[in-house]
Amino acid sequence: MRKPDGKRRQDSLTRERVVEASIAILDEDGEKGLTFQALAKRLKTGAGAIYWHVENKSDLTIAACDAIVAGVIAASAAGRSPDDEIRALSLALFDAMDARPWLGSALTQAPGSMPTLRILDHLGRHVRALGVAQQDQWTIVAALLSYVLGIGAQNAANAEMARMHQLERTTFLAEMAGQWAALDPAEFPFVQSMTPQMPEHDDRADFLTGIDLFLEGIAARDRHGEPRG
Repeated sequence: MRKPDGKRRQDSLTRERVVEASIAILDEDGEKGLTFQALAKRLKTGAGAIYWHVENKSDLTIAACDAIVAGVIAASAAGRSPDDEIRALSLALFDAMDARPWLGSALTQAPGSMPTLRILDHLGRHVRALGVAQQDQWTIVAALLSYVLGIGAQNAANAEMARMHQLERTTFLAEMAGQWAALDPAEFPFVQSMTPQMPEHDDRADFLTGIDLFLEGIAARDRHGEPRG
């Protein structure tokens, strides 16, 4: 029986399959676990066939990230008011990064990549729909994007660190609160005052409060970008 040639093997392996397998490895083993050797083993093919579809690991990670982001954006859109669309998209991205810590890392390490551009464009559409003046749109959207990706990635990193050290969240936060309580109250008055809230605070609720602050700030400007009152 004639063996299939290299071209046929490449045709049978699509970019979509490569990306799906990459996401599975990233979910299971994180960024360090995603190697072309591991991917080739999962796909039952050679590394050369994979290189036919992606240039390198960075290209592979961005492609995986883009697939997740595109799905999050599509799932969060529901024809609501611009404010609610911004809340829904921001919260959906926060949850996606919390569920997949590698996602937050990939987004922050690849500014200007396609997944980041998707988020930027959709946030921009909704900010524009709020009536923000043209000259203010970039500044506001860039600040909002930095908040969403920065806080989401940091929360994911904290969660991943706790998982790596097999720390239960409440226990981890209680230990942190204990360290805060031992600080000099004259030097750290605010931190000390927050100690009782630390073990039970809700990261997701804190994140959404920040989004609401952004939206309230936007609402305080008129359509010409001038502060009200």
